[in-house]
Amino acid sequence: TIFIGPEALNRLSTNWIANTLFFIIFIAFAFSFFGYYEITLPSSWSTKSDRMADKGGLIGIFFMAFTLALVSFSCTGPIIGTAIVQAATKGEYLGPFLVMLGFSTGLALPFGLFAAFPAWLNTLPKSGSWMNSVKVVLGFLELALAFKFLSIADMTNGWGILKYELFMGIWVAVFIAMALYLFGFIKFPHDSPLKKLSPMRMGFGALVVGLVLYLLSGFRVNEKTGDYNALVLMSGLAPPAHYNFFIKPQSVDAQIKAKYPSYSKCANNINCFKDYFEGMAYAKEVNKPVMLDFTGYGCVNCRKTEEHIWIDDRIRAILNDSLVLISLYVDEDKKLSNVYISEHSNKKLRNVGNKWADFQIVNFQQNSQPLYVMTTNNQEVISKPRPFVEGIDGYLDFLMCSLKEAKK
Repeated sequence: TIFIGPEALNRLSTNWIANTLFFIIFIAFAFSFFGYYEITLPSSWSTKSDRMADKGGLIGIFFMAFTLALVSFSCTGPIIGTAIVQAATKGEYLGPFLVMLGFSTGLALPFGLFAAFPAWLNTLPKSGSWMNSVKVVLGFLELALAFKFLSIADMTNGWGILKYELFMGIWVAVFIAMALYLFGFIKFPHDSPLKKLSPMRMGFGALVVGLVLYLLSGFRVNEKTGDYNALVLMSGLAPPAHYNFFIKPQSVDAQIKAKYPSYSKCANNINCFKDYFEGMAYAKEVNKPVMLDFTGYGCVNCRKTEEHIWIDDRIRAILNDSLVLISLYVDEDKKLSNVYISEHSNKKLRNVGNKWADFQIVNFQQNSQPLYVMTTNNQEVISKPRPFVEGIDGYLDFLMCSLKEAKK
């Protein structure tokens, strides 16, 4: 029953076993694309489907298409598998929908066009090394994406293995290898001898080199925040910039830390609590309003907010000085010292993430992250909870209006 209930999708997307399994699957897909082996379905399946295609009519057409899908599984399986995993773990359906639409259109459109214009068949490019090159490039992409899943498993369990620098270094290495491949310095088992580089191949190689330089810029340190300069394109893919090996977080007030152990530095070295009750108790002491930040290690939009909205000087000042920030991670796998009983499902809550996810559902009837809730230190909600919305100005207005209401 671990993946049953309103927070089931979130548990699946952050479960360390599932994410480690996805990591292994993506690695297997990548090396299949590199040509070291093929992932194929049993030949008996395509044989039986081919026999059914001989019956003609609509059934025959269906089984002709089905046979094509089975035969092409070694090429298309990893791509479709990637789309399905993305939909299952993140709840993001537009990207996977476009992949599936492109897949189905790519299979159906050529048959329709060549049936209408038979002469076009003579103009088709011959199959050869260019098709294998496309597969190898997709293999590099699969290899890079695999580490996203391992990163989630690492953060939710607190392993401390795949932090920001190592993750970014792996991506840089993968895309350097892709560039070397496109320029002909690396070859794989099914590659034909490369006599000269085509303009298209050189163009793609140049784009990949540009991407490598872009990734390397992610190692610059932002002087204002004291963290690495998080990249827009890597938000939600790479670990948070403050989850790193080499940059020590700024120190927090020792007296507050001694009294409230969850007091620490969050993204951009902003002061925060990671326990609701400790944060509320401190807010009463200093008589400040509270912002509840329902977040998660595997939450893409949480990273976008932290790395590209909270980085604004005005917003950072408000979060640090004008209120008490309480960040509650709904996918934290740390075991609870005491087992709680859920108020909405009557199930046992055994880890920290389950506790805060249940708290969010019970009190705010939502189970998506991020969710930002402004309250008084007497636990009264000040303004309408805010989900993820892009843009600094809107977020700043949300904070300013909430603070005005709190003063009233």
